[in-house]
Amino acid sequence: MKKETEKIIEVHGVTKKFGDFTAVDDVSFDVKRGEIFAFLGPNGAGKTTTIKMLTTLLVPTSGEITIDGKDAAKDKNGARKSFGIVFQDPSLDDELTAMENLHFHAVLYKVPKKTRDKRIEQLLKLVELWDRRDSLVKEFSGGMKRRLEIARGLIHHPKILFLDEPTIGLDPQTRNYLWKYIEELNKSEGITIFLTTHYMEEADKVAQRIAIIDHGKIMTIGTSAELKKQTKTESLEDAFLALTGKQIREEEGSAKDRMRIHRQMWRR
Repeated sequence: MKKETEKIIEVHGVTKKFGDFTAVDDVSFDVKRGEIFAFLGPNGAGKTTTIKMLTTLLVPTSGEITIDGKDAAKDKNGARKSFGIVFQDPSLDDELTAMENLHFHAVLYKVPKKTRDKRIEQLLKLVELWDRRDSLVKEFSGGMKRRLEIARGLIHHPKILFLDEPTIGLDPQTRNYLWKYIEELNKSEGITIFLTTHYMEEADKVAQRIAIIDHGKIMTIGTSAELKKQTKTESLEDAFLALTGKQIREEEGSAKDRMRIHRQMWRR
């Protein structure tokens, strides 16, 4: 039996060009199994392009990405079986119930029929939505929708959960609850969490390691304490600004792009 490596995500010398423009420039990093890893960067820094390559939606111009031992460019289906995704923009069907949303996703991810109902019940109880299983999603609060999206991302037993700005638009109480839940999920099930956020205090609190990307290059990787020490600052936000500057950037991705990712994932 093949022994699992310590690293579940490996990125080696990855570059992505769009014509003459280099969006990601010779990027290398790795993520350990069971780690909570934050990937931070200003708008337009190359963060979204990198995530699209990690989730098999884009193929690197050069370099190699390995997801749970699978080449993300050459074995997309194999890599996709290893991860779930929660995007910053809602992608649930508001006209379906919580149960129907999960059932639809389970079918798309080819969860075996004999275990499908049990898995859906398990996840809805896990995110404390079992009592609302027959309610239409349009009746849910923002926090409830996020919890349902996390359940959906876990439907096929992934080893990695990608969280792209999962708490955007949520109130502080709901954000705090959601991160507490994610940390507990990481500890209890050993799921690797790869997250992006513009809330520096979230990354400071939950991430075991942090990578900061800007202008398509990795600026630094380390713990929050290491980044603060490196920049001689007292907060992660100040460390982030010291590394990336204070100039306002234009946004790199769009809601339309993220919906396209889900559609392509379903067609795998």
